[in-house]
Amino acid sequence: MTRTVLFIHGAWLTPASWDEFRAEFEKRGYQTVAPAWPYMDRSVMELRDNPAPELNHLGIAEIADHYARIAESLPEPPILVGHSFGGLIVELLLDRGIGVAGVAIDPAPPRGVLATPRAVLTGLPVLFSWRGWSRVHTMSEKNFRSGFANGLTPEQQTKHFSEHVVPAPGRIVFQDALGIGTKIRYDNPDRAPLLLIGGTDDRTVPVGMVRSNYKKSQRATSPTEFIEYPGRCHYQMAQDGWEKVADNIISWIGKVLPSDEPAKAPRTPKRKPAGAPEVKATTPVDSGATASEVADAG
Repeated sequence: MTRTVLFIHGAWLTPASWDEFRAEFEKRGYQTVAPAWPYMDRSVMELRDNPAPELNHLGIAEIADHYARIAESLPEPPILVGHSFGGLIVELLLDRGIGVAGVAIDPAPPRGVLATPRAVLTGLPVLFSWRGWSRVHTMSEKNFRSGFANGLTPEQQTKHFSEHVVPAPGRIVFQDALGIGTKIRYDNPDRAPLLLIGGTDDRTVPVGMVRSNYKKSQRATSPTEFIEYPGRCHYQMAQDGWEKVADNIISWIGKVLPSDEPAKAPRTPKRKPAGAPEVKATTPVDSGATASEVADAG
């Protein structure tokens, strides 16, 4: 089984958002990498004070291509783990045949998954801004506390906003809302196993959107599973109880990629796209529920 994990961060964050997850995976014997998005391999202060001009026009396809090149440069085909927009990138890469398995935590929706009113409300500061398509945007601390990290304590929110939150390109928000560069083949017979994760207190990608994504993704013949965590917000990697989330991911990887089975090399891409509650997972890994039972719950 492959032991390399490629972590893909989401919008508004840096690769450091994966530090705890990486340490946990490495403790279990995995090799991990967490590269930054294009033009974002800089310090938090540099990104805030002087973001690269190229970020104004960075789109979803360019981010996906960036991580495709990284994945294909690794010594072995990697396991992909992404959060938010990084989760969408995981799904796009799996659709290309890149990666031996993928985990999408609170993923931004691929084309065909409709946004809920709550998700639309969260995106309004970008969508209604002047020339929002062609510039970077900064998340306010108020919005971070209320819509992104609402499951963290006030002290944790202050710490993480100070240390991790950076500007993001508005173009990706518009593209996702319009379905530009986000099309995947839900019935792709060559797609590697996929695990989707959502939280019931997520106000950025509400869990109903992740559940809809899961139901569509079940059209593929490869393993597709969904974990719904009660009481968890969008910023799951920082919320108390993140260890259980990481543990369930590692358990799922061990189930779909047995250690005595060689990793499947990626095929050549056919196309290039233009405080905290108790953690209880309703998941085949954690509770014995079947995937269909999880999809129909709630």
